[in-house]
Amino acid sequence: MVFEYKVIPAPKKGRKARGIKGAEERFSFAVQELMNEQASEGWEFLRSETLPSEERQGLTSTQTVFRSVLVFRRPRADDVSDFAPELLEDLSDAAKAPGAEQEAADDSPRADAPRELDGVAETDWADADADPQGGASPEDAPEADRTRA
Repeated sequence: MVFEYKVIPAPKKGRKARGIKGAEERFSFAVQELMNEQASEGWEFLRSETLPSEERQGLTSTQTVFRSVLVFRRPRADDVSDFAPELLEDLSDAAKAPGAEQEAADDSPRADAPRELDGVAETDWADADADPQGGASPEDAPEADRTRA
């Protein structure tokens, strides 16, 4: 994985806030706020360093001053080195396997087979409306017979 780094100066003095008293607590709060701000932007704290820095002093001389910095890092957005696509299983071979079509056909009803409803075959559905005695339907009976049925 390839990272990009960000180095910023460490705070030199504390930050005031409600409920925070003393120089140490204010300084800790300043560092905490700076680190949380960087983390919200996707930067991960790596370490703190104290590094020498040569600075001019006056017109002709130089002086070495030590600076404290905070080092942050985050993965580069354009890095594809860790990209590993997952290969999916080819399911088309399973469908083409011998006997797969036969198993599918065994589960489905045949188109020419008679259908059943509550144990009565489709061919008997038309006869179910007729009188089981073989007589006429109740609609064809005279008015007096309809009241008995």
